[in-house]
Amino acid sequence: MDWVTCSHSPSCTGVARQPYGSCLSHLSPEQLADALAAVRPGRLLDLRGTTIDGELLARVLAAAEGRPGRARMDLARFTGEARFTEVSFQGDVSLDGSRFDRLASFFGASFAGNVSFNGARFARQLSFHGARVRGHAGFDRAVVASDALFGQAVFARGLSAERARFDGFATFDGAEFGELATFRGARFGRTLSFKKVRGRAGFESAHFASGAYLSATRHLAVTGARVDGALDLAVEDCSVDLRKVEVRGTTAVRLSRAHADMEAAVLRGPATVSGRGFCTISSLREAVAPDLSLYKLDLSACRFAGLAYPSGLRLTGCTFAFTPRGVRFSLRWPPLRWFSRRRALADEHGWRGWSKGPDDPSSPDGLAVLYDALRHSPDDDGTAADFAFGAMEMRRAAGRRWWLSLYWLLCGYGLRTGRAVAWGVLLVAVTAGAVLWTSTSHAARRASTPRPAVPGPAAHH
Repeated sequence: MDWVTCSHSPSCTGVARQPYGSCLSHLSPEQLADALAAVRPGRLLDLRGTTIDGELLARVLAAAEGRPGRARMDLARFTGEARFTEVSFQGDVSLDGSRFDRLASFFGASFAGNVSFNGARFARQLSFHGARVRGHAGFDRAVVASDALFGQAVFARGLSAERARFDGFATFDGAEFGELATFRGARFGRTLSFKKVRGRAGFESAHFASGAYLSATRHLAVTGARVDGALDLAVEDCSVDLRKVEVRGTTAVRLSRAHADMEAAVLRGPATVSGRGFCTISSLREAVAPDLSLYKLDLSACRFAGLAYPSGLRLTGCTFAFTPRGVRFSLRWPPLRWFSRRRALADEHGWRGWSKGPDDPSSPDGLAVLYDALRHSPDDDGTAADFAFGAMEMRRAAGRRWWLSLYWLLCGYGLRTGRAVAWGVLLVAVTAGAVLWTSTSHAARRASTPRPAVPGPAAHH
């Protein structure tokens, strides 16, 4: 402690009031009246290490007319209800390591500077509903044993609650974060409601022992988080990072003109990802999702390599990138390649060098297995047929079956009827030409051969 402590008892950590040498809670009534008379609005309020009951707190705030200046309340202990309702703090506020034995209410309070509750302990409910913080708010390593209410709060320079613990219900509905709200490594014992939130939010490596309802409008990161219940997520006009997230319950992700990355995600329950407007998914690599449905998403750049349950994937109204059409030259055999236009996975585009892919591109054999597993996933026959074609293409690219090249050339693996018809027309034309040429040649030979003279009647006599 960097302050002179109360002389009343060695165990008392309250900051000493001069010239009395004791903290506020151990002053005599006359001394307390004199000390409170010195409290002024907008001036420093020093309650470090002091034990404060509800009555004493009310008198202190009344003396400051509800407008204290810089407030230092580190390691303070509030034994009664701590009601800071609609108090307007004119400077920075520090409550690091403080203890709240009963209700802690900052409902409608305003903070002109920064506020810090790092390491604070709340034995009962914490209410920060409607509070406004112009600076940065810190709740790192804070513990809230009951409900935490942050609805409609405004944090102009962001909020940090890294490794914080919320044992009760927690709500941030309608909150606004001018900068990042980070909950890295935080633990939520009951449901977290983070709906209609504006700003960026990060829940990296967080643990949700129950359900989580999350939203954001700029960026949302749930990387490496663990959700034991259901995950309901909605983002708008931003990106969401779901890499390595693990969800044991149901998963519902609603994107609105947004982008998602689900690489290595583990979704053990039924999962749905839907899009409104132009929405994309960049990766499902190494994802574990036995029951995953994707609706109206652009998957033209999505990587699927290593997807654990591709046969459990259902695609409705999703789009994929098309292969380039025409003849191309390559350094690999065969040097001349002819491509027909078809839908293809981004993994194949990366393997062929048509787009920039990961450092470990998929092999043709792996892509063939992936195409085979995904051929029944799309809801339209055209995409399903293109995936079946892609599977055969990858087997042919592996170079182990010569007859596949012949099969491709003749009829496009039975999936390009136009090619078979073209070959049939060509065969009929060649046959007809051969027959016509043979007939013409035979007639010409007969015409050019001289006939033997037939003797007339005179010559016979």
